[in-house]
Amino acid sequence: MNPKNTVMCVVCLVLRALVISTMLWLAIHDLAASALKAHIPGDIIFGGLFPIHKKNTKSKCGPINKDRGIQRTEAMLFAIDKINQDHSILGNIKLGAIILDTCSSDSYALNQSLEFIRASINTVDSSAFECQDGTHPKLKFSNKAIRGVIGGSYSEVSLQVANLLRLFRIPQVSPASTGTSLSDKSRYDFFARTVPPDTFQAVALVDLVQLFNWSYVSLVSSEGQYGDSGMKAFQQEARARNICIAVNDKVPHSASKAKFDEIYRNLLTKSNARGVVLFTRAEDSRGILEAAKRTGSVNTFAWVASDGWGTQDKLVEGLEAVAEGAITVELQSKEIHEFDLYMKNLTPSSNRRNPWFEEYWQDVFSCTLPHNVNYQINNTELICSNNLRLDESVGYKQESKVQFVVDAVYSVAHALHRVWENLCSPYKGYCEEMRELDGGVLYRDYLLNVSFIDLAGSEVKFNHQGDGLGRYIIYNYQRIGNSSLFEYKRLGRWFDGLHLDLDEVIWNEGRRQIPVSICSAPCEVGEVKKMQVGDICCWICSSCKPWEYVLDEFTCADCGHGRWPYADKASCYDLTQQYMRWNSYFSIVPVGVSCLGIILTSTVIVVFLQNNDTPIVKASGRELSYMLLTGILVCFFMTFVLLAKPSMVICGLQRFGVGFGFSIIYSSLLTKTNRISRIFDSARKSARRPSFISPKSQVIITLIFIAVQIIGTMVWFVIEPPGTKQYYPDGKRNEVILKCRIKDSSFLISLAYNMLLITICTVYAVKTRKIPENFNESKFIGFTMYTTCIVWLAFVPIYFGTGNSFEVQITTLCVSISLSAFVALFCLFSPKIYIIVFHPDKNVRKLTMNSATYKKAPTSSTCGTTNHGSSAEQVKLTVQTTPSKTQTESDHDSFASL
Repeated sequence: MNPKNTVMCVVCLVLRALVISTMLWLAIHDLAASALKAHIPGDIIFGGLFPIHKKNTKSKCGPINKDRGIQRTEAMLFAIDKINQDHSILGNIKLGAIILDTCSSDSYALNQSLEFIRASINTVDSSAFECQDGTHPKLKFSNKAIRGVIGGSYSEVSLQVANLLRLFRIPQVSPASTGTSLSDKSRYDFFARTVPPDTFQAVALVDLVQLFNWSYVSLVSSEGQYGDSGMKAFQQEARARNICIAVNDKVPHSASKAKFDEIYRNLLTKSNARGVVLFTRAEDSRGILEAAKRTGSVNTFAWVASDGWGTQDKLVEGLEAVAEGAITVELQSKEIHEFDLYMKNLTPSSNRRNPWFEEYWQDVFSCTLPHNVNYQINNTELICSNNLRLDESVGYKQESKVQFVVDAVYSVAHALHRVWENLCSPYKGYCEEMRELDGGVLYRDYLLNVSFIDLAGSEVKFNHQGDGLGRYIIYNYQRIGNSSLFEYKRLGRWFDGLHLDLDEVIWNEGRRQIPVSICSAPCEVGEVKKMQVGDICCWICSSCKPWEYVLDEFTCADCGHGRWPYADKASCYDLTQQYMRWNSYFSIVPVGVSCLGIILTSTVIVVFLQNNDTPIVKASGRELSYMLLTGILVCFFMTFVLLAKPSMVICGLQRFGVGFGFSIIYSSLLTKTNRISRIFDSARKSARRPSFISPKSQVIITLIFIAVQIIGTMVWFVIEPPGTKQYYPDGKRNEVILKCRIKDSSFLISLAYNMLLITICTVYAVKTRKIPENFNESKFIGFTMYTTCIVWLAFVPIYFGTGNSFEVQITTLCVSISLSAFVALFCLFSPKIYIIVFHPDKNVRKLTMNSATYKKAPTSSTCGTTNHGSSAEQVKLTVQTTPSKTQTESDHDSFASL
């Protein structure tokens, strides 16, 4: 053997000897106070640890723990009896047991467990160990060594016991400890359990909370392994699902009433967290309920409790109103009917192997057994009758962990049976090889690979961490009808997922509506959460802007121009672009006006063309008249261009057409009024004919004026190319108006030239207002310009004042343009049309020269009368020498046009 390994082996043996010596001394010191134990002789001995008594602050043990203590103890004895009667398991090898009381205390349970160590070794001498390969010393167990321990119940008890038993390589199977730490095989490598760890239960509780739509709950846990592991598992799972913990409080060991009251007051500080999750032991759950009752707020919270509460009637006794509506989780277990028969047949006289059974019997029946009565004292206690039996009349109900206790015993028995089959021949019985089998081999190779159907028909097996299957039943503590009785009603289950009938849940005061347990109310449609740093459950709701949609629960996003959010604010849609529709009243009215103008103008043109050579047409200046009528037609047709759907071409036509039409009208009128003014100004000074008064000259001058407008418009096109844009009136982005890309101010500037023409025309109209009556067209031009000025002065404020209503604005523009055209049409052409149509007899040359003196007019084209200054001027103007007939006709037209 390697000398180094030998030294290590010796050191290990010495250290173990010291540990054993210390523990045995403590055991001898402490066991004197607790000599009671249940003992069944057998070839193979199982240890048992159960909380037969409750914890007590004043002494080692408190009152009897009827269900969790006695029933679980009897379940182990019952299982051993069943196995011993079944020759298919271990043949003729008999199982025995040593069962001890933990008094629900981890330290007390550790001291009690030393009994198992003492039973497993005969001495603390190094000869009790062997070190064959020089690595790890192995203990030589005696014939009555403990081959497995069933227990404990509380997780903190199992933690302490597991740390001790692993030193002596004794497998341990717990029927009730659910602490998550016990799944750590690097520390608890000899521990297994027939129940699942609290990890599964925590997931089940979070599933319940999520099903109720609670996002803000309080959590109360018991100090110790059970509560701590459950709290951590719940917190981790809740955090992953964005469920916040409002109050996280812990119940210390042996908590006083004042402490429970303090915890409950802490819960009240976050009363909007209506849901309270209890990961507490039974006594701590009852303490919380009692504190609630003392404060008088029995209906403030909705309780969701772990299997520490489960379906215990004793826990809620006298606190039914406070506990009403509680949702509790219990490990899925089935009742073993044989065990009920077993318990109902037990009596103190027939059950001598359980030293605590008499105490249990007296507590259940509230009586005293005859041999325990002190007859020397005047005793008024009720004497127990021999006819008493455990049944439903005294509140007997099979405890929920009985099945798991029986499964724990059977799992070790099945593991030993496989060992027996592998190492011993069928006729050897409890062979030496089986006695010397290492506990680690028994645990890893046999116990963890066990799989069987138990007495209740459920499958029993372990995973690689030694944990049982995670199966839970969901109960609701509710009133039975209208009575004063309550019951735990089964409503669902949890096995790899929650299955619960929400419609059957009844909350406190018989309400069916799920209590609201949130920090902040859910945001309304179109609102997002404004969170504080580090807080995921409390927020302030902020409304998105009207044109924004909810990108996620924290962010508003702009839909973009031309888009608008749906009513649910989840996404956006393209807005329908608004523009003038031909079927709207805003279009029908200006179209009607324009059509009327086009018809009237076309009629005038036709009449003029038909009477083109008549004196009155000639007298009106045919060329300029036709140009005027063309401009008027352009203005009327602009209504259709302005009402058309905006596009690059339409917008270009609008820019060009409006100014172009007006420029034709007012350039013609300016040329006409300027000609009249120059003629009379020249007539006052000399008889010489003014220049540029011929029709051709007038047309050229008019075209020059029109060209200025055209050039200005072209420059405008270069500076600001035509196109369309989306317009939002007053920032109302829910209305998208398709308009031409032009500013109202730019449009007004484009009309500045026409305003200048109108102004100059008006000045000339005023200037020529006193010419002789026979040259009366100047009067009609004056009327035209005065009316046009009024129309344009009214148009500008109306146009800019209706900028928020594109329909009214376009209609106003169309009507104003048509009205300007109508003014020119009626004032300038209606008198002539009247004569041509209704008085053709007056359409003669002599009358066109003096329309104001039809009856007394001289027959000659020249008047020799000199009664008035104006007649003298007329004579000067009309006495002209013409070189030819053509020139004479031209002059006649020119004079008549005055």
